[in-house]
Amino acid sequence: MELSILLKGIFLGLCVAVPVGPIGILCINRTINKGYFSGVVSGLGATTADFLYGIVAGLGVTVVSNFLIDYKNWLHLIGLIFLIIVGINIIVKKQKDPEMMVPESKGFFKDYVTSFLLTLTNPLTIFFFIAVFASLNLSSDSKFDAIPLLLGVLIGSGGWWFILCGFTQKFKKRLGFRILKKIDLISGLLILVFSLYVAYSLLKEIL
Repeated sequence: MELSILLKGIFLGLCVAVPVGPIGILCINRTINKGYFSGVVSGLGATTADFLYGIVAGLGVTVVSNFLIDYKNWLHLIGLIFLIIVGINIIVKKQKDPEMMVPESKGFFKDYVTSFLLTLTNPLTIFFFIAVFASLNLSSDSKFDAIPLLLGVLIGSGGWWFILCGFTQKFKKRLGFRILKKIDLISGLLILVFSLYVAYSLLKEIL
């Protein structure tokens, strides 16, 4: 395994995960409301989807990539619906007083699946990986060379959520009830703003 390719993969994984988007906001919100592991599990759901897209691009699974490209508008529409539902749920749910909060030890599967599906319905990720593999000259004829890069993506993307949720968990102890309510409102509104952007992009593609 080439260390340089692994390190490039870690960097790419961070590039995919670090930019603040609906998944990042969702992970922060769940860490504040449900605890550290809920946020991390949500992030790992997104990492899984990114990793699958990386496999499709890196290993040259043409049938799958063509399907994603051909039906990207439908996938965007599904993702748009998910974003709207998640955003509204965050806004309307009742916030608990932090002194009365008990860390939840259930619902992790739901946290994982929702973030996984949200990321999976953004097929633009596959274009990112296709461009990366092309720039590194890693084609379907050199599949074994793609393995360390994909492993690095998994480490970089997955590791980011542990860091982000760790900082959020530490910071939330200083937050009061009113601030938590405002964070919920802002989080939900930001996710709805992202959904408006997705809707705008979808309309541009259709029209």
